[in-house]
Amino acid sequence: MGIQVSLSTGRAVQACLRILNQLSLDDYHIFFDGALVSNPNSEREIYVQPLSPAIVKQAIEFAHLNDIYLELFSATRYFVEQEAWPVVIRRQFFGVEPTVVDFTHLWSQERIIKAGLITSSPQEAEKVKRFRLYFNDSLRFSGARTPAYPGVDFINVVDPQVSKGRALEALASYLGIPLTEVIAIGDGINDIPLLSMAGLAIAMGDAPEEVKAIADYVTSDVDHSGVAVAINKFLL
Repeated sequence: MGIQVSLSTGRAVQACLRILNQLSLDDYHIFFDGALVSNPNSEREIYVQPLSPAIVKQAIEFAHLNDIYLELFSATRYFVEQEAWPVVIRRQFFGVEPTVVDFTHLWSQERIIKAGLITSSPQEAEKVKRFRLYFNDSLRFSGARTPAYPGVDFINVVDPQVSKGRALEALASYLGIPLTEVIAIGDGINDIPLLSMAGLAIAMGDAPEEVKAIADYVTSDVDHSGVAVAINKFLL
């Protein structure tokens, strides 16, 4: 049976990565809300839906004009224009180091797969709201939080065609695994397309009710090793 563990922002990421390492699941994984399916060890890609350079250019210009903190991600690098408090979170909690660079021409130099917005105050939230309204028809937004940083909102920004469900279809097809034999585990609203595609859909115990409603099984929450509980029940 195949297994796709959905990697979402927060403590669930760390829990999933620990399990992947313990089980030596070092093959293909879904990243960036489904915008990329690749093997991080070999950097081989089997599916990718990047942001268009034109949209990246517009996003950079809008962010500059409106003093909005913007992050950009390629398949292997995380770009910022300056050291700021969100960089500290990425570094300390997620263990990633930024590439500090002027964004002005980055849209033509790098293939950008995902952008990121982070807010921790009403003023920042208002700026991000304007950004979302301006790009509502040309980008897809999904938000997440982690208990480690209460009051901080992480917003992923990807191409409108991106979904974890579409990425799972590509991955299962490449591996020759019927979707009916795939287990998917999710804890966020953006995991609904992923869970809807899988033969066995598992929701984390601390997932929103909308996610639990479509799941075949609800496991324990992150604090009680929900992913490990599900793997032990269905795979071991």
